[in-house]
Amino acid sequence: MTTTTPRSRLWRPAVAAGAAIAVIAGVAAAAPDGKMAAPTPRLGLIAASESVTLDSWKDDPGVYLDLGTYLTAGGSPFELRVTRKSYKDPVVATQVIRRGTKTITRALPKGTVKDFSGLPGFMKITVTDAAGKTVINRTESFCPNNASGRIRPDAPATSKYPESCPVNPFTLGSVWGVEKGWASNTYAGYYSAPVALGVGKYTAKVSVTKRYRDLFEIADKPQTVKVTVRERGDGESGAGAVGRSAHDSHTAGHGTGHTGGHTAGHPAGQQAGHAGHIVPRSPAPASATNGAGPAYNVGHGPYAPAPAALPWALKREALRAPQGRDGRGSTDGSRQAPAVQPQAKRPTGKATVPNVPKPDLRSLPAYGITISEGDGSAPGRDFLAFSANVWNAGPAQLVVDGFRAPGKELMDAYQYFYDASGKQVGYTPTGTMEWDPRPGHEHWHFTDFASYRLLKADQKETVRSGKEAFCLANTDAVDYTVKNANWHPYNTDLSTACGQENSISVREVLDVGSGDTYTQDLPGQSFDITGLANGTYYIQVLANPEKRLKETDLTNNSALRKVVLGGKPGARTVTVPAHGLVDAN
Repeated sequence: MTTTTPRSRLWRPAVAAGAAIAVIAGVAAAAPDGKMAAPTPRLGLIAASESVTLDSWKDDPGVYLDLGTYLTAGGSPFELRVTRKSYKDPVVATQVIRRGTKTITRALPKGTVKDFSGLPGFMKITVTDAAGKTVINRTESFCPNNASGRIRPDAPATSKYPESCPVNPFTLGSVWGVEKGWASNTYAGYYSAPVALGVGKYTAKVSVTKRYRDLFEIADKPQTVKVTVRERGDGESGAGAVGRSAHDSHTAGHGTGHTGGHTAGHPAGQQAGHAGHIVPRSPAPASATNGAGPAYNVGHGPYAPAPAALPWALKREALRAPQGRDGRGSTDGSRQAPAVQPQAKRPTGKATVPNVPKPDLRSLPAYGITISEGDGSAPGRDFLAFSANVWNAGPAQLVVDGFRAPGKELMDAYQYFYDASGKQVGYTPTGTMEWDPRPGHEHWHFTDFASYRLLKADQKETVRSGKEAFCLANTDAVDYTVKNANWHPYNTDLSTACGQENSISVREVLDVGSGDTYTQDLPGQSFDITGLANGTYYIQVLANPEKRLKETDLTNNSALRKVVLGGKPGARTVTVPAHGLVDAN
């Protein structure tokens, strides 16, 4: 199966979730299989409130079913490892059962998961109107990593699990979980389409579907929530303003090709945290009264950043602030972490590359492939645009510091090495960093991190992209099952992570298990194909092309994606065949 993409604008999804709650969970006992009884998480379904109010907008009707229901984990965490051996193999899931010092695993039935976005068909939602007529009867997926909160005072203060389910089509491994004594919001967000509900009163019945009740031995205890749908219009304030703001930024986002700190909904020059190098699709509207907020993949593309599970008091403070502003606890709804600090001064003494763990840079196949028009500097030309990701398979972080001599345009870059205790034990020069002034970038790029090439059918080079410099950031959870993967990478907003024009030094980090995506609407993320003949080509994403960075393995740095060009000048098309089982352009 292939996908043909004509010249068009692109949009990108985000997933929304809930926030912290304080409720008491109902639980049910479980066992991993019939062979050997073993303790498992006691899972239950609860509703945070008996009633919710949902908003429908006059100019954009549709209601998102954020009903405030949560899956709880009692005696031990609920944990799943979701993996695939290669892009030719299906995605499979394994449950990890932790009880004290013992760990038991069991493979879940084939077909339990289809991708990395969550458990499909997990929730069943039935909505009836005031007359008792069923108006909605649907199932929705569930991401255990949705924003969550503690349900008991003796529960761990923080959850060890990641804060979202990855949606990069070339994800290799993910960890999903609900911490012991915690509850995770079952709201599916933009993975679920809005529903048509007129103004009025309704009753929603929410339950876990039988398939998953049997699989995880969850008690059959549906939750009933009274629903009030109200209509709102432009200019209104109050609780519904959150949903309105989300809609506005979504609409505005379609009108711009710039990224990250330059979204259309932001004041001129205002940085949008680590929202990335793109204008993300806004989070699905949520009621401001229940503390629900967005949970994302991290990224400067194609998804907005992952916030921590913020206390409701801080969420409420952010909701009162002007929407779309950048500040403590709120960058379009996300949390902004402090910048990663470089060394106080450039290293001295002899450069050494010690025998300690090093990063392993790998490339994902290109995706988000489309034909785009030239910008104002190249009118009338055809470009093949694409998204690309280079990730770190570990077992060590990639840490690069840049130091600038006063008055110099370039920074000198150094790669640092650490022992098992985290002590720096060596460094080596590794090129330079340069300031990129282009809209959508405007930060320091590490040169020669990756290279993009368009190859002919015989896989000989045809066109090379001008982009070979990058601001390193943990934008996508590519494989959190690799050794030493950091499930909570230290992310920052790009204006600080990658410095400012007057910065004297910068530290850029690519953590184990995470990758750095640059999306197709950025300068340099395309090939000029105006003069190329129609036919078969390959997009090559090549990590560490000059081999300046020290890695554990230099043989796995290249990834190819087949494309077929067609059409006529000014109306070119691209057909993108499936890559193994991944049928995403």
